Amino acid sequence: MHLNPYGSQAVALAVDLANRKPVTVGELVRRCTEAGLIIDQAVEVEDLGRVIALLRDWERIVDAADEWARADLVNRRLAAAAAYPRLTDHAGDGWHLHYRADETSFIEMLDSLIFVGTALHLVGRGMHRLGRCRLAECNLIYADTSRSGRQRYCSPRCANRDAVRRHRTMLRSGA
Repeated sequence: MHLNPYGSQAVALAVDLANRKPVTVGELVRRCTEAGLIIDQAVEVEDLGRVIALLRDWERIVDAADEWARADLVNRRLAAAAAYPRLTDHAGDGWHLHYRADETSFIEMLDSLIFVGTALHLVGRGMHRLGRCRLAECNLIYADTSRSGRQRYCSPRCANRDAVRRHRTMLRSGA
């Protein structure tokens, strides 16, 4: 993650992990690596449970009743997760910012990445740009990165299913 590891890519990783919780450490590491995360810390078996707890806390931000509650939850996590920003080129892959100490555990790194990334996503795109799919039978999370900022479904498939359902209801009602 070169451009901004704390922006949309971090939120996309959080969405992916929250929607399909990893069940093994190997799966967790693979999915984080596939998302572009450079993992240079040991990932322990107990980290899997910590990641699940971190994701539950992150979902509270997604499900917050309003933007003030969302901001409060994000701020609490930032206070606990983030350190002062620092420039680093730890892997020789280019200079970038870290909002954590250089010597942190995997879970501390992931915590900082997800919550700082969420904060940057919300202030950069809009406080309303996290949510759950509007389709009644779907509960998946989405991070809205659309130009219009009007995403309400986790995928085009769910949006289309709901549109067809609304259209058929309208036809039945005689409108």
